[in-house]
Amino acid sequence: MSDMDNRVTLTVNNLEYGGWKSVEITADLERQFRTFKLDITWQWPGQTVDQRIKPGDPCEVKIGNDLVLTGYVFKAPIRYDGRQIGLTIEGSSRTQDLVDCAATNRPNQWQEQPLLSIVQALAMEYSLMVVNQIPETARLAKHTIVPGETVFQSIDRLLSLFRVFSTDDEQGRLVLAKPGSGGRASDALELGKNILSANAPMDHSQVFSEYRVIGQQKGSDKKSGAAVSEVESTAADLSFKRRRTTIINEGTALTFELAQQRAQWESATRMGRAQTTTYQVQGWRQSNGDLWRHNTLVKVTDPVLGFDGDMLISKVTYSLSAQGSVTTLQVAPPHTFDPDPTPPKKKQA
Repeated sequence: MSDMDNRVTLTVNNLEYGGWKSVEITADLERQFRTFKLDITWQWPGQTVDQRIKPGDPCEVKIGNDLVLTGYVFKAPIRYDGRQIGLTIEGSSRTQDLVDCAATNRPNQWQEQPLLSIVQALAMEYSLMVVNQIPETARLAKHTIVPGETVFQSIDRLLSLFRVFSTDDEQGRLVLAKPGSGGRASDALELGKNILSANAPMDHSQVFSEYRVIGQQKGSDKKSGAAVSEVESTAADLSFKRRRTTIINEGTALTFELAQQRAQWESATRMGRAQTTTYQVQGWRQSNGDLWRHNTLVKVTDPVLGFDGDMLISKVTYSLSAQGSVTTLQVAPPHTFDPDPTPPKKKQA
């Protein structure tokens, strides 16, 4: 594999920039935009700096011939001393605008619309396309923008209700993601072979024995009153030994079916998140030449942590420093991201 396969280039205003001394590029299934940070230094006196990259410039980031990010430059700080000049370029995917900017749709309410239609309308206010990987959802009785909320805050209320994750792709589009849609990694993660390090917090602070979802459902001419409008459903985690109850108050119209599905999803996904583990491997590419990618399944063999099976790569970071190139992979049990999870039976304590 040649050095050109791993050469990081930043294209701004049809000009291509390379030769970066340090690199950090991150994509995350649970974050709406990818990010990058690139550093370069010049020795001076003797070299001049023509800073043509400015905050707000549209950009593309590639590793070799692989496009990994389409978005904008957000920061371009420059620093110097008596010996050298340093330039850092930071930016993110186009979808950051959905996280930062207000939802301004008029009218600001939808009735009897499916999830995809509402998300597309919200994103289109900022000229962003939506890629849909999930089955068609039930129609939502009503969704109203809360004054002052951002586009993603409004979208996230819908995603939580229908147990859907959203992320971005390399073209800067919003993706309603199907877990594992990136396919399967060619290489496995194996202790003693390619794993450089591991970090498993095993944090159960957000795991409970009982999950209650409460909300309101839409009444009708024939049915009204508290007995009809109030919705509550419960799911229990029988593996948890002591009583710990959490209540999730949905702020939108709810049905008993959606409440039950949400409660079961919370139970399964929170236990999955408690097993989230971060691995590091050398290089950015697998043995077949493909980049390590997020939202892909990978076989993990790690007797220290008790893993021997498929995990989902939820986050990937490509980094370059004086120590070389490293990929950091965050993995979790696949059911953690499934909208209708069925947790596997435990094989370890």
